[in-house]
Amino acid sequence: MAKYSGIGGQAVIEGVMMKNKDNYAVAVRKPNGEIEVQKKKSTSLRDRYKAFDLPIIRGVVTFIESFTMGMGVLNYSASFYEDDGKKDMTEEEKKKAEKKENVLTVLIMILAIVLAIGIFVLAPFFAMEALKKVIPSEMLRGFLEGVLRVVIFIAYVKLITLVDDIKRLFMYHGAEHKSINCVENGEDLTVENVRKQSTEHRRCGTSFLLFVMVVSILFFMFIIVGAVWLRMLLRILLIPVIAGLSYELIRFLGSHEGTAVYIISRPGMWLQRLTTAEPNDDMIAVAIASVNSVFDWREFQGKEPLPSEIESEEEPEEAASEADETEDAAAGTAEGAAVATEAATGTTEDTVDAASEDAADGESVMKHSDMPWVKVAEEVLKGEAGTEDIEVEDF
Repeated sequence: MAKYSGIGGQAVIEGVMMKNKDNYAVAVRKPNGEIEVQKKKSTSLRDRYKAFDLPIIRGVVTFIESFTMGMGVLNYSASFYEDDGKKDMTEEEKKKAEKKENVLTVLIMILAIVLAIGIFVLAPFFAMEALKKVIPSEMLRGFLEGVLRVVIFIAYVKLITLVDDIKRLFMYHGAEHKSINCVENGEDLTVENVRKQSTEHRRCGTSFLLFVMVVSILFFMFIIVGAVWLRMLLRILLIPVIAGLSYELIRFLGSHEGTAVYIISRPGMWLQRLTTAEPNDDMIAVAIASVNSVFDWREFQGKEPLPSEIESEEEPEEAASEADETEDAAAGTAEGAAVATEAATGTTEDTVDAASEDAADGESVMKHSDMPWVKVAEEVLKGEAGTEDIEVEDF
């Protein structure tokens, strides 16, 4: 039986984003084959304001925050595959370019929302209104409208899979699911173990979208008003309510087990066969790097830390002990005691500082370098280069 971990993620361009509580990391396979990991913090409005953590409302808040963060990490991953025109820019020109990109991102988000409402909400509505004479029952038209919405969504997903970049995105989506399944099934997070996991997961956004469409059928079948414009307006205004209810449903299903849970979850997991694909080992390695950056899976599984992790924690203590011995020896010397003591003190401070820095670096890198998976990930997440790639900032 899988154990609920609470982590979630998203596929990005040539990479995977993983989120655990307030921390999230984006791991991207760069054009040169290396894996770069960026780690940041993101505090939800749900943590700052109790009202936003109420049932249904929290679903709307989570959906908006996930959508916004998703656009941000997609832009970040895409930046590795843009042309090199920015390299010749001055700092001022780069700042102007970033501002333009931010404005463009907001416009794209607005356009995406408008198109989604137009294609998946209003188009089925007007299609059923056109059949008003043929199908006089408003309840039946509401049901068929929902069915048509699901058909349009499936056709849309099938259509975009014809694009090669989308195919790779869905493969990374599969790698994301497999790595989470591996952790929640209690297995060590290695390429070999992740490879044999399922690409399906109950907390997937694909399942959420299906629940949104199903819940909307129930709403629009029984909310019957006379004016066409009012029916159309209600379909738009009720989107947050439907999203909130759908979130509560998928949240419950994701953290519970049982026959009923399995049956209700199956349609969404079947639909995931369209939005996920079997990843290759390089993609799995990227997903593992992302998980390791935000989640201590060994502690979650109740396993002992690796010997190398224990050694990294003991390094500062050993360094301090050696420094004390050096200082005692220096103090016991009759000639040049002052010089020896000063030298010993300086060595002690340098040794402890270096050991502390190594231990700190080891904490963020060890989870990658100790895993017996692809060497490319080890090269990036090891030593000085690895610690430079991992950034911890306030979001």
